[in-house]
Amino acid sequence: MTVLQLLAILCSALLIAQSPFAFAQQAPPSGASQAQAQSPLTAQQLDSLVAPIALYPDPILSQVLVASTYPLEVVQAGRWLSQHPNLKGSALADAVRQQPWDASVQALVALPDVLQRLNQDLTWTSDLGNAFLAQQSGVMDAIQRMRQKASAAGSLTSTPQQTVSTQTEGGQTYIDIQPANPDVVYIPVYNPVAIWGPPPEYYPYPPLYYPSGAVIAAGAISFGVGVAIGAIWGSGWAGWGSWGWHAGWGSHNVVVNNNFIRNNHFNRVNVGNGNAWVHNPIHRGGVPYNNRQLTGRFQGGAAHVAPRPTAGQVQQRLGAMGPGAGAANRMAPGNLGARGAAPNIGSANRMAPGNFGQMGGERIGNRSLGAARGQGAFGGISQGGGRARMNSSRGFSSFGGGGFRGGGFHGGGGFRGGGRRR
Repeated sequence: MTVLQLLAILCSALLIAQSPFAFAQQAPPSGASQAQAQSPLTAQQLDSLVAPIALYPDPILSQVLVASTYPLEVVQAGRWLSQHPNLKGSALADAVRQQPWDASVQALVALPDVLQRLNQDLTWTSDLGNAFLAQQSGVMDAIQRMRQKASAAGSLTSTPQQTVSTQTEGGQTYIDIQPANPDVVYIPVYNPVAIWGPPPEYYPYPPLYYPSGAVIAAGAISFGVGVAIGAIWGSGWAGWGSWGWHAGWGSHNVVVNNNFIRNNHFNRVNVGNGNAWVHNPIHRGGVPYNNRQLTGRFQGGAAHVAPRPTAGQVQQRLGAMGPGAGAANRMAPGNLGARGAAPNIGSANRMAPGNFGQMGGERIGNRSLGAARGQGAFGGISQGGGRARMNSSRGFSSFGGGGFRGGGFHGGGGFRGGGRRR
């Protein structure tokens, strides 16, 4: 059994085990799994759940919400960082770019106290991630409620470490927290009981984690040691406005800055309209979701998705093909974005599952493909630009590609776009 499998089992066990955040849940019916019976959290429960991070600066808060949906990779990153204590600055940035984790987890290594907070209490991290996936608007609203309460109590104010302001978005007023220094971030340290009072007995605040050397002021917010982010990301750093994740309070989502992802050569992320973050189940690593809706939404549609190869793997496999191989296609679920061409393959189109874009008349191997009728199915492009099989799918679609082999897709078990698999 591999280390990755052991970590997946650990995370799965923590999700299934009883936790303080499951006390208010309805007991599962006889024979039903907890994943099927999980009920949405109430507003009061969400308030307690987000309390440890509600007063984080918006860029870090947004990143934490995304990273919490990938608990297995959080564990991997925590272990990796503990095994490389001497990596600092640009050396740390260069090393983490080679890791296969989601970009939100890759960037966490620059924030060791935040990573430790997520890693030391996986039950809470998993609960936070599942709540954000299932009740995204509710989680965003809970954060604002907690900020409003802290502000009304006089605990949340601008300091030399952070700037607190009110912003209007979508006709609503929100409390915005930004790092005061464009190159340094300070992670706030506080006791939720001192800020908001005791939580409901059936749904306590998560266990507290304080960075080493932190001093907790009674009823106020303190700060740990500042992290010089600019020194880690180098010349490409342009201040917190260029950070990879931001809170879209009016739209109740996290907005991704793809320039940050690309400039730092992180792994590609999924985004929707307006660059809204979209969860990628590939990075879940087999850790189960905690209710039927999430399971059907992510595992059902991604059960046959093969992990996208890293840039290094693509280069290695292209090198093994010998001369004449074109540049590899960069893929994300739902897209086939060609950046080059394999032998005898004309310029490929970007296409969503089931669409051939403008493929009319293109030649693959020795076979010419006419314009696709309706929604076809790509059975697979075999090694080195061989032939592709096309079938009528009666309105369904599927990509057969189970992996990246010989410069193309090897059919039989890859991305299923909602129809049959060849």
